[in-house]
Amino acid sequence: MRVLAVVPARGGSAGVPLKNLALVGGVPLVTRAVRACLRAELVDQVVVSTDHAGIAETAREAGATIVDRPEELSGATASSESAVLHALDTLGVDPEVVVLVQCTSAFIDPKDLSEAVRKVLDGEADSVVSGLPTHEFLWTSAGAGINHDPAVRPRRQDREAQFRENGAFYVMRTSGLRERGHRFFGQVAVQPVPPQHAVEIDNPEDLELVRALAPFIDEPEPIDVDAVITDFDGVHTDDRAYVDSDGREMVLVSRSDGMGVSLLKRSGVKVLVMSTEHNPVVAARARKLGVPVLQGLAEKRIVLRDWLTIEGLDPARVAYVGNDVNDLGPMAEVGWPIATPDAHPRVRAAARVVLTRPGGSGAVRELCDRVVAARPEPPAAEVRTRPRLGPERRSSGGESEGRANEPGSGRDHERVAIGDVLVGDGEPVYVIGEIGINHNGDLDIARRLIDVAADAGCQAVKFQKRTPAICVPEEQKGQIRQTPWGEMTYLEYKERTEFGYDEYRQIAKYCDERGLHWFASPWDVPSVEFLEEMDVLVHKVASASVADHELLRVLAATGKPIILSTGMSTLSEIDAAVEILGTDKLIMMHATSTYPLPPEEANLRTITTLKERYGVPVGYSGHERGLQISLAAVTLGAVTVERHITLDRTMWGSDHAASLEPAGLEHLVRDIRIIEQAMGDGVKRVFPGEEAPKARLRRVTV
Repeated sequence: MRVLAVVPARGGSAGVPLKNLALVGGVPLVTRAVRACLRAELVDQVVVSTDHAGIAETAREAGATIVDRPEELSGATASSESAVLHALDTLGVDPEVVVLVQCTSAFIDPKDLSEAVRKVLDGEADSVVSGLPTHEFLWTSAGAGINHDPAVRPRRQDREAQFRENGAFYVMRTSGLRERGHRFFGQVAVQPVPPQHAVEIDNPEDLELVRALAPFIDEPEPIDVDAVITDFDGVHTDDRAYVDSDGREMVLVSRSDGMGVSLLKRSGVKVLVMSTEHNPVVAARARKLGVPVLQGLAEKRIVLRDWLTIEGLDPARVAYVGNDVNDLGPMAEVGWPIATPDAHPRVRAAARVVLTRPGGSGAVRELCDRVVAARPEPPAAEVRTRPRLGPERRSSGGESEGRANEPGSGRDHERVAIGDVLVGDGEPVYVIGEIGINHNGDLDIARRLIDVAADAGCQAVKFQKRTPAICVPEEQKGQIRQTPWGEMTYLEYKERTEFGYDEYRQIAKYCDERGLHWFASPWDVPSVEFLEEMDVLVHKVASASVADHELLRVLAATGKPIILSTGMSTLSEIDAAVEILGTDKLIMMHATSTYPLPPEEANLRTITTLKERYGVPVGYSGHERGLQISLAAVTLGAVTVERHITLDRTMWGSDHAASLEPAGLEHLVRDIRIIEQAMGDGVKRVFPGEEAPKARLRRVTV
């Protein structure tokens, strides 16, 4: 080892408590120091000397080796040199050059650090100090000139620059440090650093200054996140509104933002728009972009926390883009707080990244490009053998190879009766409009969604039935939620959106009038009893309930047909569920419980796997955006298709964004019926429409 960098980072600090863990640009100061050293070409190893467990953990995650700094070397009077010498002795190393790097300098250019090291390695100096070039005149408090004669004031261009030590780094020949015990000896040289890199953090005011500077100094880096949340006014727009004589508002947006959001969604990143105001312009733009929107939010921070919990996202891997002080709360909740360049000064200071393009002029597109740049390249497509759709080849012993002892082995894919409809191979696809909880507790919305399903040509609608006091986890019951009906606990919110006997009697009557079956997914045993009293034709097991064996036993005891969704389940978990439910009246649904579903997670060939393994009719329950995956499922043999439906994807609620709007559902059913006709019976024949072309074009030779 030729060059070792040592970063002293004790836990105590008089000016700024625990200063070395303070965030600048969203990154702890100790991490910034370690990264600068690791990026310096001539530095071989980085060591952090600390007496604080939190600093040690953070530095280790950044890539540094940790040396425990003893108490006698960790006080306010202990020198940095003592920490460096202790680190050398602890490691038992004797590098040619040792570098002392201070966390108090947030902006260390690795190139400056390497250049200083080079001066020592090449023999130009024995010790190098980082310094800011200056032509300042210095005075004593008594009014005497220090570096000048007040009577003779040469022009700036006539004076050589002097250097103000900025404390960022010191490079020393190790032998000289051991001999002298301090950092300055022999031939001392200065490594110039630019003014923007020369701020040293000694007090809270210095910290606020570097935080404000960070977005403008730090090199742009890819933004590695799983979700992007944006404010609307000032981010998607230039924060101005155009109002016509009728009071209608229009805003200016950038067309390039649309392509950016499309690329973002295609890469699997979740997108959400949040707005304090409730404005149809916001809903219209979100609809155009194909992203969910939450409007009329009194407290964005609380709503953001709830959304992250619902989506199962790590806040550290989420970006929030804002421009005004009401965005400071949600910005503090995420790992990537981002601001537009014309944002309020406090917002810019709190941001880890400040964009270069203003809102309405491509700010969203700039952000999207940087997020997409951090996403891994999709793996090269694998060459796969197409699964067998016919009977399996038998081994010499008469058993189906590889499946002799599996559930359903050797069975035909039987039909199951749901009321007066047969579901199974050879029957029309049974299309289910999943209303779920998208009614938001409003019976009128439920009726309108029933109309949407009936008008589109569905055979059934499905709801979800819960007993909130049982289903809501204890730790979530008292959590406060911002809802369209005001602030309430999560338990109150779930009870507010749950239908009872009166609502379901009206739903049952209305479905009968519209010629639809209706049923629900019960999430607990009392809900099964409730649905039995409503005399539903069939029960649905949600993917979340596959391993709820108590619930499955109660459902099996009803003797009703069962539709079993298989999302987030292994084959062994499904095996156990089938053991309880039996297969006589069982329909399975292939599903992937990702909302919304990216194409690479659809895994549609599992439809064939489930049919072959269990010998029951298998359908598809989809959570994707668009129609292609559901239509492909039909071509692979799905006997039923279930899709969430909504009046508007921008409505309040967790499932709306992954739902089909009325036109989409209508197109889905239409295309399924076309595919059914196109599939045929597999018998090769000459069709009537081919007779005339055959007579005209066919050439026969002997």
